[in-house]
Amino acid sequence: MPEWGAGMSYPPPRYVAGDGEVSAVYRPADHEPDLQYKSGNTVHYLATGGSTNGLFGLFRWEMGPDVSGPDPHFHRSLSESFYVLAGSIRIYDGTRWLDTEPGDWVHVPEGGVHGFRNESGQPASMLLHFAPGAPREAYFENLPDLSQKTPEERDAFFLEHDTFWI
Repeated sequence: MPEWGAGMSYPPPRYVAGDGEVSAVYRPADHEPDLQYKSGNTVHYLATGGSTNGLFGLFRWEMGPDVSGPDPHFHRSLSESFYVLAGSIRIYDGTRWLDTEPGDWVHVPEGGVHGFRNESGQPASMLLHFAPGAPREAYFENLPDLSQKTPEERDAFFLEHDTFWI
């Protein structure tokens, strides 16, 4: 049997039971965020790796008007995509900072150097998509505690969460 992508249009079936099942998940737009930082930034866990059987993670990232966002870095095991919902977000594509706006999309494959920042002075939001669905929520939740860690503990944290700074 050929591998997916080599002559096949779809991967092998993952669902093999009868006639389908009721399994859709609904999350209304006004659902409270799952994580709120002291800066006012919030994160909505739309789909975690745990809820997608490791296929992907999807998060809505809402930034306040203050400057925020990670410096250039890369991931060895994750691809990451950004879809801008509102405001203007600067996204680093490995060579330059792009000033993105609603409807813009940036995809970064594994190993691709990237970063993002809200430098507009206005609120902004985007969807972050990770594939495969690693436990990024643990990364987001523990970021505020990094200032209390030793350099060795910080290095171990970033290694555990597949984040390599440039």
